[in-house]
Amino acid sequence: MTSTYQLISAADVAEWDDVADLLVIGYGIAGACAALEARDENADVLVVERASGGGGASALSGGIFYLGGGTPVQQAAGFSDDADNMFKYLMASTRAPDAKIVRRFCENSVDHFGWLEDQGIPFERSYYDDKTVIPPGTYCLCDTGNEKMWPYYEVAEPAPRGHKVASGDPEAGGVAMRALIARCEERGVRTCFDSRVVALVRDEAERIMGVRVRQFDKVRHLRARRAVVMAAGGFGFNDDMRARYTPQVPSAAEPLGIPNNDGDAILLGQSVGAAMQAMDGVIATASFYPPGKLIKGILVNVRGERFLNEDGYHGRTADILMDQPDARAYLILDSETFEYPLRPDAKNAFIDGWETVQEMELALELPAGSLVETLRRYNEAAAGGRDPEFNKHSKWLKPLNVPPYAAFDVSYESLNYVFLTLGGLKTTVDAQVLDQSGRPIAGLYAAGACVSSIPQDGRGYGSGMSLGPGSFYGRVAGRNGARETVNE
Repeated sequence: MTSTYQLISAADVAEWDDVADLLVIGYGIAGACAALEARDENADVLVVERASGGGGASALSGGIFYLGGGTPVQQAAGFSDDADNMFKYLMASTRAPDAKIVRRFCENSVDHFGWLEDQGIPFERSYYDDKTVIPPGTYCLCDTGNEKMWPYYEVAEPAPRGHKVASGDPEAGGVAMRALIARCEERGVRTCFDSRVVALVRDEAERIMGVRVRQFDKVRHLRARRAVVMAAGGFGFNDDMRARYTPQVPSAAEPLGIPNNDGDAILLGQSVGAAMQAMDGVIATASFYPPGKLIKGILVNVRGERFLNEDGYHGRTADILMDQPDARAYLILDSETFEYPLRPDAKNAFIDGWETVQEMELALELPAGSLVETLRRYNEAAAGGRDPEFNKHSKWLKPLNVPPYAAFDVSYESLNYVFLTLGGLKTTVDAQVLDQSGRPIAGLYAAGACVSSIPQDGRGYGSGMSLGPGSFYGRVAGRNGARETVNE
């Protein structure tokens, strides 16, 4: 797919409707942080936002920031972590192609946490120690990735790194965004709402120095004296881009976010030759836990076979399930592990209960003898506290041998799976957008969901890996963009 966005020459702009040192496109977590950091550089900042106010998809999120290296919350909860440990885990688990990007994030994670608190975002000094998707109430620290899963616990010492905003609201991201927007207003960040960027403007030196926007029935041209920062979200609501880049996502899954997450920033970047990365990457979820007790069950596909260690992050499970025949699977439990899932939004589908494994196998229409044999092998190994097939952690191992038995349908066609896109513009460690030859595009920076950042797919994702790196590299983009030489 080629971009339908046209690049405009500065010579073709008859008049500029407004001028700022830095133009920030998008007012979610990355855009707000970019604006604040640029104001610290005494830059005049104008944020251009399609909606009638700020917040974006970040305001609808669970409010978890992935941070580590020894944050005050980690220390208060008694966990030891440092930048090297965090770096080793992220490099092993996320397939991040640029170690410099990961290293800078890890080395500055503790300071970044302090900066977020300084902006008015509240975090408790508390830890939620059960397996969950979003900690209840105002709990802060939580395990949100695959740190405790094999083989990663052999690579780096496990440490919880999910830091949830202190709010009982399931969309606690809104608390963070209200704090950041209030701080932007205090700091004199200017805004241009109801304005969609439809083109980038480039000067004779091939430097991005402005944008064309459509605001209701008007077309306006906004000039950036120093740089433009793209922070306009992913492409989950763009049907054409999804069909091209993420055809593996079952049609039953729904994009998570807001309708404006339709790839504008990525397409605008394409119009000036920007490189893209990990465009097939998605994080999907319809978690079967909490409660954590359910992880002691097993997941089987339509062949009656296990296909993963069930103790991984819910996004990893969804990613691997996507590769199973017809994206179908069942959660198998016995009477000692049975409980109803606590995520009503996932709409977990209870099928039935049976007195024998043979009856369950027949009712689920699995190949004859398949589930019987799968459970025989699993129970034998679990009784010895091991899982030679998938190395499920011993904490979650228990023979499933106490009838009656039960099954939940966790297939994509049965549950309410939602997903985020992870692919986007390729950037440097300084948040500069790269062209297809690997050179920075002068005057153009990017951060947030329009960028391919640290996680490349759902198998390497952990809750908070959007808000954490997005907010941090938003600051990097704002700072470096504000330090660009003024274009005349």
